[in-house]
Amino acid sequence: MKVGCIGLGDIAQKAYLPVLTTLPGVEMHLQTRTPATLAAVAESHRIPSGQRHTDLESLLAEGLDAAFVHAPTAVHPEIVGRLLDAGVATYVDKPLAYELADSERLVRLAEERGVSLAVGFNRRVAPGYAQCAEHPRELILMQKNRVALPEDPRTMVLDDFIHVVDTLRFLAPGPIEHTVVQARIRDGLMHHVVLQLAGDGFTAIGAMNRLSGSNEERLEVSGQDSKREVVNLAEVIDHKGQPSVRRRGDWVPVTRQRGIEQSVLSFLDAVRAGKVLSAGDALQTHELCERILRDLDCA
Repeated sequence: MKVGCIGLGDIAQKAYLPVLTTLPGVEMHLQTRTPATLAAVAESHRIPSGQRHTDLESLLAEGLDAAFVHAPTAVHPEIVGRLLDAGVATYVDKPLAYELADSERLVRLAEERGVSLAVGFNRRVAPGYAQCAEHPRELILMQKNRVALPEDPRTMVLDDFIHVVDTLRFLAPGPIEHTVVQARIRDGLMHHVVLQLAGDGFTAIGAMNRLSGSNEERLEVSGQDSKREVVNLAEVIDHKGQPSVRRRGDWVPVTRQRGIEQSVLSFLDAVRAGKVLSAGDALQTHELCERILRDLDCA
């Protein structure tokens, strides 16, 4: 199986390539416009020179079976569009695009071409979060905070807060009937944002503070007099009387803890099996992000 990796920044180097380059039967092809980065990353993973590319045309000429897109969000529409036009099953980092119209176009193009398109919402399959879907969820609380990083609202919501939005959607135990958004925006920069979703018998609240003093991520689901808490995707604490703590095993890789490994394997398994994956549900998360920006007059 020929698999391309487009964009060789931190997310590709730290999360995806450590998984992809160890899979049997996978011939990796790397592409970036920066020759020095291409050489360094390829050498570190022993990728032959014939499988290194500085332009997309050269990569597409290899006849890829699948591609992973880790390039900056701004160029997702162009790169993903060309891959789909070429019939290449595509996995792309969230978000699909900064503009909802571009995201809609890409999903529509994938459906018209009958080509798989998957968006990297890895938290859905991260073990700690996936296990929360088995727990009573009358109240869902999620925080994902940063230090000294206020940002343009659209960039912050689409590049980062989208993980919170998608996790709340994933864990919501029923249809979402009410949406409330609040935020602090000063001098064009978003400091924090809070999203509340509600439906029959449940409330889900997600928050992000970019001036919180700590880089942290916490998820709580509770109901029926019990609670499950997940701290930084690594520590699971069950509360029912006395708390019970489960930590990531010493030998469990971070890529598995964060759901990257599971996302890669399930995507490639689908490609091998000829199963076409739809990004239709992922598009609903993008639509909710657009509503957040619109409600805050940031659209």
